[in-house]
Amino acid sequence: MTDPNYIRVKVKPKASKNEITGTLDDGTIKISVKAPPERGKANEVVIELLQKEYKTKNVKIISGHTSQIKLIRID
Repeated sequence: MTDPNYIRVKVKPKASKNEITGTLDDGTIKISVKAPPERGKANEVVIELLQKEYKTKNVKIISGHTSQIKLIRID
């Protein structure tokens, strides 16, 4: 992915703490969240973490709402 406004993340729900844990070989960002993957709870935490990391409120999940792998747009 070459557009800097888009990132790919892999989410690990039900982890011990909320944190960005690193990157995979393809550049995908690994994120661990305490929230379970139910009713969008984990997605909400992912958005909050990325808002803090990138210092913007403009973070949106574009695809992968029910998947561990998500495409996210950050403006």
